[in-house]
Amino acid sequence: MTLPDALAEIRDEFLELDEPDRLQLLLEFSQELPAIPAEYDGHPELCERVVECQSPVYIVIDVDGDDVVRMHATAPPEAPTTRGFASILVQGISGLTADEVLAIPDDYPQSIGLTRAVSPLRISGMAGMLARAKRQVRAKRAG
Repeated sequence: MTLPDALAEIRDEFLELDEPDRLQLLLEFSQELPAIPAEYDGHPELCERVVECQSPVYIVIDVDGDDVVRMHATAPPEAPTTRGFASILVQGISGLTADEVLAIPDDYPQSIGLTRAVSPLRISGMAGMLARAKRQVRAKRAG
């Protein structure tokens, strides 16, 4: 299966830029992280902590009756790299079907051209977000 259009467009947008400009684009994504829905706001116990991230990042996945996924995430404004990665995934995953989410390559975080611009620890944080999102999708479908 090919990469979903939204994630492919985000990847291509990064790869079209020189490395310093990729960091600027990541910062722009960090400013576009959608607010978490009211039912989760202030309730971290309803969300899953992404322990691979040094910053306190929490995600939660909703799968509706039509099998459409919505990803929500919180990341502190003072952690713009991590917040940018969360925003990329939220924007790229929300609206996909569960099957499309599960088919996203696990190495997507390494494919967007930031492996030399940010630390491996930060890339592994994004990989952790993606892995947890997929696990939550599987759990919601099973439950």
